[in-house]
Order: sequence, then structure tokens, then C-alpha cells
Amino acid sequence: MAGEARMEDYLALLKPSVMQLVVFTAIVGLVVAPGGINPFIGIIAIACIAIGAGASGALNMWYDADIDAIMSRTQNRPIPAGRMAKEEALVFGLVLSVFSVALLGLATNWVAAGLLAFTIFFYAVIYTVWLKRSTPQNIVIGGAAGAFPPVVGWAAVTGTVSFESVVLFLIIFLWTPPHFWALALYKQSDYGAAGVPMMPNVVGNASTKLQIFVYTLLLAASAMLPTWFGFAGWIYTAVAVVTGASFVLLAWRLLRTDEDVAMRKAARTLFNYSLSYLFIVFFAFMTDNLLTRFGSFA
Repeated sequence: MAGEARMEDYLALLKPSVMQLVVFTAIVGLVVAPGGINPFIGIIAIACIAIGAGASGALNMWYDADIDAIMSRTQNRPIPAGRMAKEEALVFGLVLSVFSVALLGLATNWVAAGLLAFTIFFYAVIYTVWLKRSTPQNIVIGGAAGAFPPVVGWAAVTGTVSFESVVLFLIIFLWTPPHFWALALYKQSDYGAAGVPMMPNVVGNASTKLQIFVYTLLLAASAMLPTWFGFAGWIYTAVAVVTGASFVLLAWRLLRTDEDVAMRKAARTLFNYSLSYLFIVFFAFMTDNLLTRFGSFA
């Protein structure tokens, strides 16, 4: 029987470390969208996106409680640790899902609300229930869920989905495989014990490292799209070039490393770098757009 859940257990269900990136990329989408938005409504929109992301996390932990109990990095989550019943997490996630979508629709528009609803559904059902345990492509396809926040933020302002917001989506989408496969390379024993078919466990380290390198090249190229299509300036371009080249270099070093201990170290280094990559690139994109909008650079 589960013990009495504490406030911090409900907070843990929201996956706050993941939510930080979701919220930040959503803010970027909202801030750079043309037309602007009332600051109070903007805060509500970001809060709804954050709550929706937290709801996805809660539903993910509800469904994955069995494998979370096996993997070392997830054993202390509220359900496998016995501090919360699965039913509590399910109800919590469903209530937050409905609340966040309804409030976003009422506060902004139903295009943004529909995108948020689809994001929650995609992560909780398409990725967690279907893809995660059935295919090594789980992260590739499932990564779409984490790529939607800037599109939702953009739609909250404009009521539309634009080419610019799709490019932001694409950058996150292509970032996801090298990010998670690097983690899987040095945590593959955990995934193997839990029966999750992550890429290294299915196709081996060599193929995974090659795919990481290919996706990193695609990511670095996609990060140049704002420059090539004229909706980012030199500040963003400089940052995208430097961070993209660094990402490619780390992926190349991982690709060329065969010895197990060194490979795991290189994978961890790449994973840690990837954590900051999106924050840096998206911050540069937002800064560049704001400076251009307010005429600081003629």
C-alpha cells in the first residue's frame, strides 16, 4: 500500500527538470511571435503550457511505474518508491490536462489549446503507451511531443502555425535523438533490465553512435534555417554556428571512441552538453529577434 503523498511528491510527478526546457522554449515561441500579447494573458498561456507538460509527466509516471521501479535513475519517483498510489497520479494527470487545455483555450485561442491537447496526448499515449516499449525509434517519433511547446506559444499569440514556429519545432525534434541516445549509451543496462528497446540495446553501440552523429549533423543544419530564411540576424547565426560545431565535434569524438569506459565518458559529455545547447540556441534566437524588433540594429 502506498504511503501518504507529500506536496513534493506531486511536484516530482510534474518532472520539473523537463518542464524547465518546455517552459523556456514556449516562452521563446510566444515572445518572438508577431503581434504581441497582453503580458497577463501571456503569463497565463505559459502557465497552461507548463501545467500541460506537468500533466504529461504525471501520466507518464502512472503508466511507467513498473519499469521506473527497475531503473536506478527512476526508482525514487513517488510511485515506485511507494509514496503514492498509481491511481492518484492518473487522476492528478487527467485533471491537470483538462484544466490546462480549457484555460489556454479560454485565455488565448482554441488553436493553441488544441495543440496543447495534442501534445499531451502524443506524449502520454503515442509515446509512453505505444512507442516507448515497442520500437527503438521511440525517441525519434516521440520527440515530437517535446518539440511542440514553441509552436503552442506562437499559436497562443497568433492563432496560427507558421513556418517560423515549425522551424523551432524541427530544431528540438532533431535534437532529441542525440540527446537521449547519448544518455542511453551510458545507461543501457538500466533500459535493458526494464525491457525498454532503446537504440543501443537493439542495434548496438556502433550503429547508435553513427546515428547520433548523423542526427547531430541534421540538427546543426536545421539550426541555420532561421538565418537562411531571413528571420534571424548575426547574433543568432554566430551562436548557432559555434554551438552546432561544438555539438558535431562531440558527436564525432563519440563516434570515434570504441573502448567501453571511454565511450561512456564521451556519451555522458555529449549528453551534458546537449542539456545546455537548446537553452543557448533558443535564448540567442529570442535575443536576436527582440533586438531587431526594437531597432537596436539597423
